[in-house]
Amino acid sequence: MGRLTDRAFDILRAQVDKCAADDALAGAVYRKMVMKRLEKLRSQNGTFASREEIRDTFKDEFPNFSEEALKAAVKANRAPGLFDKILLAGGLLGAGAGVIWLINLPFPMIRWPVANTMPILLLPSFISMDYNYRQAIALVEQSDQLVNKATAAADFDLGETKVKEAQKHLDALPVWFLGYYPKRYCSFSRCTWRFTLDEFEAARKNIGRMDVQIFQQKNAFTELDRVEQTLNAAKQQYQQAKTAVDRQKASGNWQSAIDRLNQIPAETLAGKTAKQKLQAAERDFQAMGGIATGSVRADNLIEAAKEFALSAAVASQKPPHPAAQWEQIAGLWEEGINRLKMIPVDNPGYLDAQTKLAEYQKNLGISQIRLQAEKDSEKALQEAKSLLANLQNNLNSPSQNSGNSLGQLQQIINQLESVKPGTTVYPESQKWLQSARKKQQEWQK
Repeated sequence: MGRLTDRAFDILRAQVDKCAADDALAGAVYRKMVMKRLEKLRSQNGTFASREEIRDTFKDEFPNFSEEALKAAVKANRAPGLFDKILLAGGLLGAGAGVIWLINLPFPMIRWPVANTMPILLLPSFISMDYNYRQAIALVEQSDQLVNKATAAADFDLGETKVKEAQKHLDALPVWFLGYYPKRYCSFSRCTWRFTLDEFEAARKNIGRMDVQIFQQKNAFTELDRVEQTLNAAKQQYQQAKTAVDRQKASGNWQSAIDRLNQIPAETLAGKTAKQKLQAAERDFQAMGGIATGSVRADNLIEAAKEFALSAAVASQKPPHPAAQWEQIAGLWEEGINRLKMIPVDNPGYLDAQTKLAEYQKNLGISQIRLQAEKDSEKALQEAKSLLANLQNNLNSPSQNSGNSLGQLQQIINQLESVKPGTTVYPESQKWLQSARKKQQEWQK
């Protein structure tokens, strides 16, 4: 090895060229002299030139020579150290790795020539293909087991994960590789991936089919969960219903949930589960059917009773009313009561019916009292008018005395006083009563 390394020589030459360019008169001559000295150092064998020896080659001709350049040249003028060797080896390895990476790119125009001439350079590809094939085959089998022999919804979740992993490994197997069998590699690694394009396509189709199955199965389970929630809500709604409208609405929701259970595809695992739940749901609905029928009948009777009660209440507004109207009102209350009495003790609506029955009987009693008061008052007024007519006839008779007249007048007053307030004849009776009392006071004087 020369006393001046190539790297140091290049650094010094660059600086010499720069200094020579700055000296237009003798720069070229000085450059030629200095370069001869540097060439001589580079060609000599022995120890590496020292800093002073290198400086002596140019200090007279180029006193303005850069100290930084001199320092860099001295540093470069030595044998490579361990670190430098590591860097060099790393560079070489990196370059080699880059070449190997380029050769193993998944392009047939690159791999085929290499596979035919130097297949050993495709070792990374062979290792990757062997690994991906093994994983793909194993995952396809696991996915098939989980999807086609699932026992719960969790199997489809795990199967979905396995299918995605299998698809990833299948995607890592290039189509050009199918049918290619590297004998040297497989002679010591026992390759298992000698399968054809048809087998590869079959594996892909199997993965695609299972992917669709998982999608359908998960959708079916989602629908099953929704139907179960609707079914449970309908049952609870029916149990808590207090009116006929609420019970009918709950019953409709219940039947709708049963219909939706029937619509879940029977070929799915959720469909098989739904079939079992369907039997229980229909049994419960049928068991509730008898109760529901009785409830509907009771509800209808109660609603009918309410209509009669509403008509009676409307007719009762703004009294007083004549006896005929009070008779009609009482009849309406009786019709409502008769409807309520038709609900048996064992009917679910019996308690509601009894509550209404007590209210309607009370209102019927009030109506009957008002009716009787109207009849009695009308009768009393008519009798008072008859007595008054007799009194007037008697007053015109010559044989009539004042004592008898006062007695008859008192009878008239008694009849008028028996007319009840709140009746249709009460205002008229009060006018007659006022006149009779005035006449009584006049006769008593």
